[in-house]
This record gives sequence, C-alpha cells and structure tokens, in this order.
Amino acid sequence: MKFNILTIFPRLFDSFLQESLIKKSIDKKLIDFNVVNIRDFTVDKHKTVDDTSYGGGPGMVMKIEPIYKALKSIKKKKKSKIILLTPAGKQFNQNMAQEFSKLDELIFVCGRYEGIDARIDNFIDEKISIGSYVLNGGEIAAQVIIESVFRLIPGTLGNIKSLEEETFSITSNTNFEYPQYTRPEVFEVGNKKHKVPKILLSGDHKKIKEYRASH
Repeated sequence: MKFNILTIFPRLFDSFLQESLIKKSIDKKLIDFNVVNIRDFTVDKHKTVDDTSYGGGPGMVMKIEPIYKALKSIKKKKKSKIILLTPAGKQFNQNMAQEFSKLDELIFVCGRYEGIDARIDNFIDEKISIGSYVLNGGEIAAQVIIESVFRLIPGTLGNIKSLEEETFSITSNTNFEYPQYTRPEVFEVGNKKHKVPKILLSGDHKKIKEYRASH
C-alpha cells in the first residue's frame, strides 16, 4: 500500500518513517511513502503557499494552485482515496481504518494556517477529522490515520493474534482493550501492594476469557 502526504513541512515525517514497525514494513516493501512538499509547486521565488482571505478575516489561507499541482503530480492507483484532513470532517474510527486498509493508496492533504481555499473540495474524495479539536495542521492527523491503517495490512504486525483480538472486539462491540499485566506479580509502593488479579494466574483459560470480556 502507498501513502502520499502533501504538506509544507515534510520534515515532520522524518522520524515517523524511520522508527518501529513502520520502518520495518517499509524495508519489507509492505508499504511505501511519498512525502510531497507543496512548496515545490509554487511559481514565485519565495515559494508562497498562502494569501489573505477574500471577504476579510484573521490569518492566512492556503492557495489552491500549488496543492492542485501537487495532487496532479501523483500517479494515482486504481483503488485510491484523496483525504483532506480538517476538524470539520467525518470523525475517523476503526471501521474506516479497516475500509482504508483494503485500498491500494491513500493521499493526504495536510492544511495549515486558517485552512485551505474551499475549491479544494472539487479535488478530494473525503474530509476526515481525528477529533473535535483543532491542531496547527493536518500532519499529526495524517500520522494517526496512517498508524491505524498500516497495521491492518498483512505482514506488518509481529503477532497476528493481536490483530485478530482487536477485530473481534470491533465486530462484537466488546471493549477494544482489557487490562493487561506482566511481571512482577506484586508491585510495592511504600506499604501498598499492587497485585495482579488472581484469575490471570489461575491457568483457567475460560475464566480468564470471561474476566477480560467483562473488563
């Protein structure tokens, strides 16, 4: 699967793409990334990507021309989707992650300033938000969605059982995560002992499953 990211701050993705399972998945050629600098598609020597808003208002608005040119520079795959990241979009969830993971390509448009010229709506497939709050730009939102989507691609996770349990949780409307514990069995802070629940030490898999389902 390929992820294309249109941004004016491409270096925000440097460490994101060089660590952990994403890096391993890139090395195994399970996923591919193309970070596109929108400034490369400007026509003036200052590489201007924003301007004042028609009708007045605070802040600057990202210009449509360089973003459109950046989009046109991408050779789209057949099963692809262009996503504008905006607080006004549809809220992202796990079901959407599942849907996106079946595509060949995702193209993210990351806005900045007061937003993007509204004519961008003619060139995107979907507007998505990661929550009802405002960030400085769409880059972090793109990373959140990428993290959620790429791990659903076969071969990217070390333990497939983790994914199977998560999938079961979603389809059965049970909790996404249950409380988990590891050694030591007893963790002491001052006079207080914090113990692992006895049921998890019992070896009774049926009861353990019931315990986890209820938490």
